[in-house]
Amino acid sequence: DGYVALTGAAGLDIREPAANAQDQLNDTAWRRHQMPAYHLIREDGRGITLVNIGVGPSNAKTICDHLAVLRPHAWLMIGHCGGLRSTQKIGDFVLAHAYLRDDHVLDSVLPPEIPIPPIAEVQQALAGAAEAVSGTQGANLKQRLRTGTVVTTDDRNWELLYSSSAKRFSQSRAIAIEMESATIAAQGYRFRVPYGTLLCVSDKPLHGEIKLPGQANQFYEEAIAAHLQMGIVACKRLRDEGDRLHSRKLRAFNEPPFR
Repeated sequence: DGYVALTGAAGLDIREPAANAQDQLNDTAWRRHQMPAYHLIREDGRGITLVNIGVGPSNAKTICDHLAVLRPHAWLMIGHCGGLRSTQKIGDFVLAHAYLRDDHVLDSVLPPEIPIPPIAEVQQALAGAAEAVSGTQGANLKQRLRTGTVVTTDDRNWELLYSSSAKRFSQSRAIAIEMESATIAAQGYRFRVPYGTLLCVSDKPLHGEIKLPGQANQFYEEAIAAHLQMGIVACKRLRDEGDRLHSRKLRAFNEPPFR
């Protein structure tokens, strides 16, 4: 796909195929950095940057504040979530079509009642990438990929107050919960950067399926690898879209087109 190098935190720079590439990644001092970034570089400057933002809406807001001034063509949230539906399985995927904002970090600049619309071009790229990477389509794909509302909360222990949240979750038709996606989408809406969210179900706390340290789950491990590949393929599809990616949905009625 035209990538010529992988660079990253602590001076990581890989430009040739290497049998020990994984060891080179592990040996870098990325743990010293709060949000280490890795760059898949292309000669035309239209590569991909992966940022490990950690956990929480404050981190999500901070990184978007800093990235927005670079005017990226798009940003995607590729992360884990808790599944809220009994029919979901660990390792299934969630494509966010709407967001329930319980993150509270942007309420003063973008009130939570303002809808955050899905960006059609990004949704199609993510769905197409999921189909291409998984090798399934139609009804078979829908068994692994669900679309719907994602809840973003600032409460790491949201399960303890579920009785007070259950009605809102039900009314919003939420299918997943996590701590960053709505913040990143809201920042994209606010800064006019196309956005999208593709998540992988890592646990289902409401149904007694929790994520344990060191848990051996080959299906889940394979899902994680496929998940990251879906994000890369989606970026390629968005790159192929060119300027058509920059949606009118993100401009106010009196704003000129700009990237």
